[in-house]
Amino acid sequence: MTHVRVKIAIGAVVLLLGLGLLTFAGISKSQIYYLEVDAFLADDAFHSQRVRLCGTVSEESLTAAPSAMTLRFDLLGRQGRVLVVYEGIVPEMFKAGADVVVEGRRDEAGTFRATQIMTKCASKYQPGDYPAGRKP
Repeated sequence: MTHVRVKIAIGAVVLLLGLGLLTFAGISKSQIYYLEVDAFLADDAFHSQRVRLCGTVSEESLTAAPSAMTLRFDLLGRQGRVLVVYEGIVPEMFKAGADVVVEGRRDEAGTFRATQIMTKCASKYQPGDYPAGRKP
């Protein structure tokens, strides 16, 4: 009977080690840095990694090709800017001057190739005006 318990214990240890390895590999692949434009430009280590960049869409550089579903714009930080190219469905709230988060990586030419765009809308979460006598 002790051989059966040893085999079960060894099997359980192997199974737990395998699950632990899969969990670690999954977590490490899904980690992504969230940076502002200036921090991204200041550190070359991030240029070859997949990152999320936070900034403001430049009003002067925004060009769109609706038929190709392509956007091209500068993402502005406080001091620097990054050229972003995005191909895909454009969020409804996306516009020049908006704060956005783009996810992707920089290519060899220095262009940030975004695979996802998320808009930020702070005004959406501000308290509104209520009729007299009514409060939330």
